[in-house]
Amino acid sequence: MIQPAKRLDTVQEYYFSKKLREVRGLAAAGKPIINMGIGSPDLQPPENVLVAISESLSDANAHKYQSYQGLPELRIAISEFYNSKFAVGTNPENEVLPLMGSKEGIMHISMAFLNEGDKVLIPNPGYPTYTSVTKLVVAEPLFYNLSDATNWQPDFNALENEDLSNVKLMWVNYPHMPTGTNATLETFKKLVEFGKKHKILIINDNPYSFILNDNPISILQVEGAKDIALELNSLSKTFNMAGWRVGMLLGNSTYINEVLKVKSNMDSGMFYGIQKGAIKALQLSDKWFQDQNKIYEERRKLVWQLADKLNAKYDKNATGLFVWAKIPEGKKAEEITDAVLYDKDIFITPGTIFGSQGEGYIRFSLCVSKDVITQAINRF
Repeated sequence: MIQPAKRLDTVQEYYFSKKLREVRGLAAAGKPIINMGIGSPDLQPPENVLVAISESLSDANAHKYQSYQGLPELRIAISEFYNSKFAVGTNPENEVLPLMGSKEGIMHISMAFLNEGDKVLIPNPGYPTYTSVTKLVVAEPLFYNLSDATNWQPDFNALENEDLSNVKLMWVNYPHMPTGTNATLETFKKLVEFGKKHKILIINDNPYSFILNDNPISILQVEGAKDIALELNSLSKTFNMAGWRVGMLLGNSTYINEVLKVKSNMDSGMFYGIQKGAIKALQLSDKWFQDQNKIYEERRKLVWQLADKLNAKYDKNATGLFVWAKIPEGKKAEEITDAVLYDKDIFITPGTIFGSQGEGYIRFSLCVSKDVITQAINRF
């Protein structure tokens, strides 16, 4: 047998890839599984987005290779969206890069800037892909702990006490997944100052900006942020387009160009129709966000009731597509989630998959209808 690359020794199969096989197996065996584990929106994309992709299929260039930088009109739509929603000005020519989902951006950025042995600051708890990608490019994760004691904001005193000599990148994710905590402009200002002081590129991963959030903000709003910061965003959650794989990276043209060197060797451009649909989504009025959030507000109230059944505590001010809940002292997250899966046929996520700081917490997805959440409550 041909042996796999040694880099694969450092990573495991993604938790949801493995666990969902088990969940599907239980469902295939006749179990009435309710999946509240993953954040895959169950609602439909905007109707005019579907019309746009359909109408685009007969365009002369629809089925040709597309630009690695995306359609100029898509970059303009992204730039105008950021200007409208965040008061952030960008040059669509060279400060905006469309991506096939923001997840690929994590890999592209890491490949563009990390050498073997470089260190990367990663939030704990945080999105597991930051860690796995860091290991795949043979860099070293350096975790910085977040906790409810500091409202899940970085502890800059603790960061300053770390050996930062080989740190090249810092991943930041606000609104935070999995906890739903929003950043403040003060936090972003401190992050920009920290990055400049230690010559660390700060990347804010920002796909949950508009879900149950009255104050969407961007790290690029901070004066001088483009000198040291990039921002990822996505249409997956905001516009129910997760399977379309549309993301974006914004920031200094020099940094964007380095990422483009990687991206242009990894794909042959995003499908034309998807780009045309994405343009329509980015041009929607605020009514879209308001209508979506009414649905999520109703669902969240029911999920709070479900959390109550497990004697779990939650922050009603949290944002995003999930409810992050603290379980009773002395309980283990995976023991509780497995018990709920096997006894009640409900799949929820243990906080431990997001890092050691996730122990003692569980996470519920809001990507489930009210009727189904009510069924889950009634099983208790």
